[in-house]
Formats: sequence, C-alpha cells, structure tokens
Amino acid sequence: MFDKVLIANRGEIALRIHRACREMGIRTVAVHSTADHDAMHVRLADESVCIGPPSAKQSYLNTAAILSAATITGAEAIHPGYGFLSENADFASMVEEHGFTFIGPSPDHIRMMGDKITAKLAAQRAGLPVVPGSEGALADLDDARRVAEGIGYPVLLKATAGGGGKGMKVARGPDEIEEAWRLARSESAAAFGNHDLYMEKYLARPRHIELQILADNHGAVVHLGERDCSLQRKHQKVLEEAPSPALNGQARDAIGAVAAQAMRTLGYRNAGTIEFLYEDGKFYFIEMNTRLQVEHPVTEMITGIDIVREQVRIAAGEELGYEQADLRFAGHAIECRINAEHPETFTPSPGLIGVYHAPGGLGVRVDSALYSGYRVPPHYDSMIAKLIVHGRNRNECLLRLRRALGEFVVEGIDTTLALHQHLVANADFVNGAYDIHWLEKFVAREG
Repeated sequence: MFDKVLIANRGEIALRIHRACREMGIRTVAVHSTADHDAMHVRLADESVCIGPPSAKQSYLNTAAILSAATITGAEAIHPGYGFLSENADFASMVEEHGFTFIGPSPDHIRMMGDKITAKLAAQRAGLPVVPGSEGALADLDDARRVAEGIGYPVLLKATAGGGGKGMKVARGPDEIEEAWRLARSESAAAFGNHDLYMEKYLARPRHIELQILADNHGAVVHLGERDCSLQRKHQKVLEEAPSPALNGQARDAIGAVAAQAMRTLGYRNAGTIEFLYEDGKFYFIEMNTRLQVEHPVTEMITGIDIVREQVRIAAGEELGYEQADLRFAGHAIECRINAEHPETFTPSPGLIGVYHAPGGLGVRVDSALYSGYRVPPHYDSMIAKLIVHGRNRNECLLRLRRALGEFVVEGIDTTLALHQHLVANADFVNGAYDIHWLEKFVAREG
C-alpha cells in the first residue's frame, strides 16, 4: 500500500480523497492555487504545495507543477479526483512515466473513452447496445443529411471530443439540419479545438441511467448498481438517485451483467461509469467516464462500499476480494448538488460565507469544503456542496431529504438550495415520472 498520495484537485472532492486516505493510514499532499490557500483540504492534508495563481490553466491544469510537487514531497501516487486532469490520457501517461502510480484506469482506456466515436465503437465490440447513428465522424453536411435520412429525424449532432453538452444540437427535420450542423461545428471548435461531429438518433423522452463499475488488475469486475441522473440542466446533472425509480431488479441485473462483461472484454481497471440512455425498456450506450463521478456517494450509501478506498486499493495492486454475488443493495439514496448560484437565474455567486450549518441526523451526509468565514473563489466550478440522504425506501429518503434541505444554512452568497426544495416537493419527482428534458421544462415554468 502507498505511504503518501498527492491529491491533484480541490474543493469537496479533494477533501473526500483526503479522508479516505487518512482512514487507510496514508499521508496526503494537497496542491493548491493561491486562491485556495485557506481551503479545507489544504488545512487538513499532511503537506501542501502551492502550484500557481488562481487560473486553473496555471495551477490545477499545470502538469509540470503537479509532477514537481509529487517529486519534492515524495508522493508515490496521484489521485486526480474528477474534472481538471482526471480524464487526460497524456497526464496519466506522464504520471506513470515519472515513476508515480496514477489512481485511475490506464492511459489507453482514458484515451479510448475520451473520444465519443472510438468509445462507441469499443462499446459495440464489447457487446454494449448503442444509439443508432453514424459509423464515425461525418465527412460533411451532405453526409449528415444522408445519415439523418437513414436513421430518421429527429437527430442529434454531437462533437466527437465533446462533453458537458458542448457541441450538441438537435435537428428535428431536414429544414433544421444545416443550421444545427453549423452551430455544432462552431461550438465544438471553440470548446475543444476540434470541429468533428457525429450523429445519433434523438430519443424523445429517455432517462439517463449509469452503471458504476469496479475492476481490479486480476480480472475481477463487479458493478455497484445504477444511478438515475436524468435531472439535468443544460446537460449538467443537478440531482441523482440510486436505485433508479424506472428500473426493476430484472432490468438492473441484466444491464449490470452486460456492463461488467464489457469491462472484462476491454480489460478495464479501477473505477469507471458506463452511461446509458434508457427509453421504452431499452438501454443505449452514450459514453463512459473513466474517473470518479461527482455522484458516487449515492452508490456508496446503498452498497456500503467506499469507492475512493477501492480506487486506491486497486491502484496499489490489491484484489477486490469480493464477487458480484457478495454485493447487496440496501435502501434508497438521493444526492442534491448545491451550487453557488442564484436559484432562479443561475448567475454565479462567489463570495464570503457567513453562517454555515450543515444538516445531520441518521442517513444524512454532506460532502463539502465550506466553513464559516471561507471565501468561495470565482475561478472554478460553482458546486460548493453535495447533500446525500439515505432511507430504507424512496419515500423515507424523500421525507428525510426535505427535512435536511430545510436545515441546511449557507449565508453570504446565493445557493441553489431553494431549487432543490421545490424539486423534491414536485409531484412528478415524487412519483419518479421524469426524463432528461423534465428539469428544463420545470425551470422554465417556475421562472
């Protein structure tokens, strides 16, 4: 096992990784920008190294500074968390080339799944069902028209190097394809430096279902059940729950077995999440995230498995030590992502935290790096906390979640706590009757 791990991230996920390492008897190194000098993970880590100014490009994306910090502190492994460099295959390669262990999958698998086309082809070879669409990148607008006619409108144009909803445009008929093509290419080039697009059939009312996978270096692969991440705004997840209200045990076991077998076929290692669209009883692979997910706590709550701990163990060469039949799913869990944003306009709201009070009680977990007197910087993602609640069933979970949201106090800045309070009181959500388009309509109505 490692003696010292460098955490190449910030905020709540850096603190989450620190806690897992501390419980394993592993010392931690925090890296930070000048804007994060008073961050909680910096205060609690055994050592800390400033790696640059506030700009992420000059600090948390500065590979040379991170590797230098690992060298001077004697770290043996680097955990990238999520975001920043977590799915950068070149960074993972550099970590290994410099003699450190990358706590995550191989650079080859990161690279394979980082491109939407190679990921889709790999998924097909591994036996995963995919959304009907183009075989690869579209050659030109005429090619886009031909493929669209073949699979039928509406269609979705997507950036091959995309993510977070960038470079995605819907064409509902032949008269919209040219404008969608132009906008998607422009957006893709601006966001990723690559304007290549591919096409998929646009599903009208799908749910976003993802499967959490763990795989060691000795051939063992298990799935930890699914998460329903359908509540999204501008393709960004807002609330997640496990298990999904839309699946029964038979559907869960079937897609879980397919996903686990696909990872065996690909020789995948460490943690990963396979994401699907689910409509009319059918699953369609859309992408794989080769990292820890923001929403991993809901899976931990229903399985009792510390996913970060498992990541570290696998990276250190240990065996999982359990099989699929050993896993049990207990109860229901929901996670609310709390952002430093106005709850109606979603305008970012950095600033000084006044009163801060996190809810507690049985089945309530808060993953956050906030504290009274902390100044939320304007330079990074606006998520400041995750409220995760567990109950014996979904109804108990919802009642507990409403209570916990009512106890959560963050003063000094705007937050999306009020949005979540409205969400969990809505009849459609209570009944589990929602899809990936539901939240956008809800926000439009409420606004």
